[in-house]
Amino acid sequence: MDPEGVKSFYEKDGVVFHYATAVNRVGLWNSEELLLTRLFSPSQKLLELGCGAGRIAFGMHELGYHSITATDYSEDMVDMARKIAIEKKVVMPFRVVDACWIPYEDESFDGAIFGFNGLMQIPHSLRRLQAFSEIARILKPGSHFFFTTHDRDNPKHKREWKKDRKMWKADRQHEDCEEYGDRIGETEWGEMYIHVPIREEILSQLEETGFRLLSCEKRSAIAPEDRTTREFSDECLLWVVSKK
Repeated sequence: MDPEGVKSFYEKDGVVFHYATAVNRVGLWNSEELLLTRLFSPSQKLLELGCGAGRIAFGMHELGYHSITATDYSEDMVDMARKIAIEKKVVMPFRVVDACWIPYEDESFDGAIFGFNGLMQIPHSLRRLQAFSEIARILKPGSHFFFTTHDRDNPKHKREWKKDRKMWKADRQHEDCEEYGDRIGETEWGEMYIHVPIREEILSQLEETGFRLLSCEKRSAIAPEDRTTREFSDECLLWVVSKK
């Protein structure tokens, strides 16, 4: 999958509207609020990547976190987040940023956030590795980085991945899937790309880019989520790491 192809999905009117409605309808997940408020203090300078229409950023702002720079690869998502900020009378910088090439100086942030599996919507393992490297670069030593992924080893999906493996062996995978773990999902707005990793894959990239694992747990093990959140997003892993 080409990065521009991924980007085009998140610039469709329906997708942007879906993310916009989640700002007020969903807000912060209970698990996100629990971990993020433990990891970061309101006085810290934070960078959010893949902010969408601002669901996490606005949720954090309501909790007193007023030093967040929120960024996304999609110009349309950033435009929507800016409109919502005006409606909410919130002063917050929203910028268009490619997570693989972050335009900020070394060690300029106290923490980073990449929610809702956004990191895994970067195609190609080398680009995801580049994103990890860039995030490490802009963080101060010892700073925390919070992100989420799906889990290819989830027993619930074992049969599905077994079927997928057979398709790869027969060279019948989707034409836009280039690495095992890539998935092209059908949505009401068209096809959506995401990479579903195993934990060892993430651990290897963390080690290579100078991060230390602090915790990795299923969302459901951290805090119960309400029905609206569960309908908006399914089970995933919540990762907490720190820059060595």
